[in-house]
Amino acid sequence: MADPLLFNPRTYDPAHFDPETRRLLRATVDWFEDRGKRKLMDDYRSRAWLADFLAFSAREGLFAAFLTPASAADGQPEQDKRWDTARIAALNEIFGFYGLDYWYAWQVTILGLGPVWQSDNAAARTRAAELLSEGEVFAFGLSEKAHGADIYSTDMLLEPDGDGGFRASGSKYYIGNGNAAALVSVFGRRTDVEGPDGYVFFAADSRHPAYHLVKNVVDSSKYVSEFRLDDYPVGPDDVLHTGRAAFDAALNTVNVGKFNLCTASIGICEHAMYEAVTHAHNRILYGRPVTAFPHVRRELTDAYVRLVGMKLFSARAVDYFRSAGPDDRRYLLFNPMTKMKVTTEGEKVIDLMWDVIAAKGFEKDTYFSQAAEEIRGLPKLEGTVHVNLALILKFMANHLLRPAEYAPVPTRLDAADDAFLFRQGPARGLGSVRFHDWRPAYDAYADVPNVGRFREQADALCEFVTTAAPDEKQSRDLDLLLAVGQLFALVVHGQLILEQARLTGLDEDVLDELFAVLVRDFSSYAVDLYGKDSATAQQQQWALGAVRRPVVDDARAARVWERVEALSGAYEMAP
Repeated sequence: MADPLLFNPRTYDPAHFDPETRRLLRATVDWFEDRGKRKLMDDYRSRAWLADFLAFSAREGLFAAFLTPASAADGQPEQDKRWDTARIAALNEIFGFYGLDYWYAWQVTILGLGPVWQSDNAAARTRAAELLSEGEVFAFGLSEKAHGADIYSTDMLLEPDGDGGFRASGSKYYIGNGNAAALVSVFGRRTDVEGPDGYVFFAADSRHPAYHLVKNVVDSSKYVSEFRLDDYPVGPDDVLHTGRAAFDAALNTVNVGKFNLCTASIGICEHAMYEAVTHAHNRILYGRPVTAFPHVRRELTDAYVRLVGMKLFSARAVDYFRSAGPDDRRYLLFNPMTKMKVTTEGEKVIDLMWDVIAAKGFEKDTYFSQAAEEIRGLPKLEGTVHVNLALILKFMANHLLRPAEYAPVPTRLDAADDAFLFRQGPARGLGSVRFHDWRPAYDAYADVPNVGRFREQADALCEFVTTAAPDEKQSRDLDLLLAVGQLFALVVHGQLILEQARLTGLDEDVLDELFAVLVRDFSSYAVDLYGKDSATAQQQQWALGAVRRPVVDDARAARVWERVEALSGAYEMAP
């Protein structure tokens, strides 16, 4: 019987969505299944461009339906076209399940559309909607070879042409879809205006003669381009944002796009888990199935509950995204959490399974070999783990110690347009963001042994913040701060897991086993903090005092193992 917690193409029926969304999601799954595993792997290994996939998307109107906000849908009903984070997350998971190359073409299209949908330029918005309807892809021209994504230092220069437009010259580097994008949202600065007022976001076409494609900078089907503009004409209809608004559009676009990494990571791990458990359970070693060994059961069980935690956190984060507004910006914490925490959990899941299947994970006819490579990329896209951890730390005091009142946020699977994501406003004021009290989520499961044990550690972190927080000098020691950030991230991770567990009625055996893992993780990060060069004696004492042993229950572990064991043979992609 299929595990209800994991995506399985054999049984997938997204009946919680409207009929058109359900049709498009199922059609996408069927397209991949009809192609089969051999074709999927051959294209991956030959670095083939995704022409057939993009033709499928154009034929079905997939990107157009999912990525056109209702405001740009020319009066079409929201069931056909809307920006709905819940169904976008579902499609991310499917793409991740079959291959990150497909997800990447979609992801950078999302990024390329961000500045357009935030723009007041009606002509550009209309053009983008038309291009989506024609099946075109988009790109986000922000980063540069010399500066990365440091938008303060862009060398894409726009010189006024005397007729109200500009001539743009400069290069961009690491730009997905830069080989084929009908519209590239390019960030640059005017040569005649100093400072932030000189920023400009404009739309370029990769097929224009002044647009020069240099190369694909990665060895992959993902076309991650370097391109150069030489005296590229930028008319008024091409200008998306100017001044500080251009800066805000860049950051707010990343806010929208970085969320997609978590559900892509989930899809990768799910496909790999079916392969890994099936292989291990059917391989005989010393006269016994590999899964008869206690350490193998522990590793596969840990991988399974970590994956369940990834899914629970990400699903609940969707609700806060969709319910956000000017007076509720809690998503600004949960967003970097999905990017940083969920994707690094994905790496752990793959590593745990790889320890079990060993050399099998290198074989070229396995999906696992692809998964093991692709899972590494997601924590490194849309800002590094360290950048997102540092961002998360900005919210720690308010989240842990100064809760505010909010109306409860329900599960958001309704067919509605998430319009606020494209009117987030200025990308500042993070210190003023307030959060609801995290404790009730833990209180609701106080009788689950390892939730209670982890709650002790969360309370200890509050004590740390009030009595042993980093001083002014330590606040410049990013190495120490990142260790603190990992501890805080675990508390937030656990909170949303528990909220989603309550909403979905998660089996308490699985929840208890998952929190046993989180207790061990918290203890590990506490020991890491203890060993930091600049940790004070008080901080060292606190760190060792926060170490806890999970509550062991052999019967519970055996029941959860039965769920993992049942994954053997539950899914294998058609040849």
